[in-house]
Amino acid sequence: MRLSTVRVADDQKTAAARQEGDELVVLPYSDIAALLATGDDWQERAASTDGERLPSGEASLAPLVPHPNKIICLGLNYATHIKEMGRPTPAYPTLFAKYDGSLVGAHDDIHMPPVSDDLDWEAELGIVIGRPGRHVPRERALEHVAGYTVANDVTVRDWQHRTREFLSGKTFEATTPVGPTLVTPDELPPGASGLTISCSVDGHVMQKSNTADLLFDVADTIAYISTIITLLPGDLILTGTPGGVGAGRDPKVFLRPGQELVTTVEGMGELRNTVVKDRL
Repeated sequence: MRLSTVRVADDQKTAAARQEGDELVVLPYSDIAALLATGDDWQERAASTDGERLPSGEASLAPLVPHPNKIICLGLNYATHIKEMGRPTPAYPTLFAKYDGSLVGAHDDIHMPPVSDDLDWEAELGIVIGRPGRHVPRERALEHVAGYTVANDVTVRDWQHRTREFLSGKTFEATTPVGPTLVTPDELPPGASGLTISCSVDGHVMQKSNTADLLFDVADTIAYISTIITLLPGDLILTGTPGGVGAGRDPKVFLRPGQELVTTVEGMGELRNTVVKDRL
């Protein structure tokens, strides 16, 4: 099954929606997180409920989970990215957070902040949590996954490197597209492993890798994070980016207003976002 969060009522509200062919069936939940919060039978509810039908090509897609309880991200989780950044291989997952103001939909504009010209791309596999969990053992971790999605951890590099902590460069407003759909695990390989992940700028491929190359895979990641904090339905985890980012090139290359960023994960669709200059 494939689910999205769509904008309805003149874009003032959102609703969860189920993909059926070329249509989206609007469900009586404000977004995917609200659907997941209904309990372990959420998938049955999503599959059996009927509602208004929208042509999928005309729907305005909101961030997949507009207001997750938490957004936890991994850095340095592909060997190729670790190498291009000149960093040692971490012994443990490198975690940082984002806030929901950073999220945009699958076709929304990405806002380049006026305080920086160093806007960089990071194609990522996203995990949406479907079941609460604390101290989740690795062998049970995938049971807590509602589904997978596509994300781009667009980063303001100079702000990221102002200090040893990543946060300031990672959570600028309206910089992180997530979507277009939540794809349930039954449609994908276990742990969403073995899938091609790629990113292009104005048609030029900048990143291409495979999710099998994750240093810490989905099960490792869920087990580790849940040791620290309880994972809740709708929580979003971004699993890190492969090599090919702009900051890892010589000379460095960064995004510019008007450029189109396309991010894909095999079997999950694509994000297609245009960079616009934000205003003070």
